[in-house]
Amino acid sequence: MEKEQIQALIRQAFAARKFAYTPYSHFQVGAALLTGDGKVYTGCNIENAGYTPTNCAERTALFKAVSEGERMFSAIAIVGSVQGTVNKLVTGPCGVCRQALYEFGGPDLTVIMAKTEEDYIVTTLGELLPYGFGPANLENE
Repeated sequence: MEKEQIQALIRQAFAARKFAYTPYSHFQVGAALLTGDGKVYTGCNIENAGYTPTNCAERTALFKAVSEGERMFSAIAIVGSVQGTVNKLVTGPCGVCRQALYEFGGPDLTVIMAKTEEDYIVTTLGELLPYGFGPANLENE
């Protein structure tokens, strides 16, 4: 991906983060998921008093996209920080989100973890989830 594309995706993740519902942790996350044909679906984290029903930004974006018929993804940008602060560390996807993203993006999905538009890490889902389990594992030979 070119730097301009990465930064545009990061901006969309920051915009999505503004909608985060985080009355308990105050840790707000935004995600922007790029489809194979260039559409972007955004998501934010949504907490719940019961904690277990809480949903991460990455899965919010993924589920929105899949519910509208999307199945192929090329990249995701993730940003996060405690409300009102700038994160000193990048925010990576949790284990559940890594597995959910692996289902549709596989090991080649580009993952952009950003502090700012200028300060980010680009990696792949395969590097974050080595030996991931996906649809290919269930194929009959």
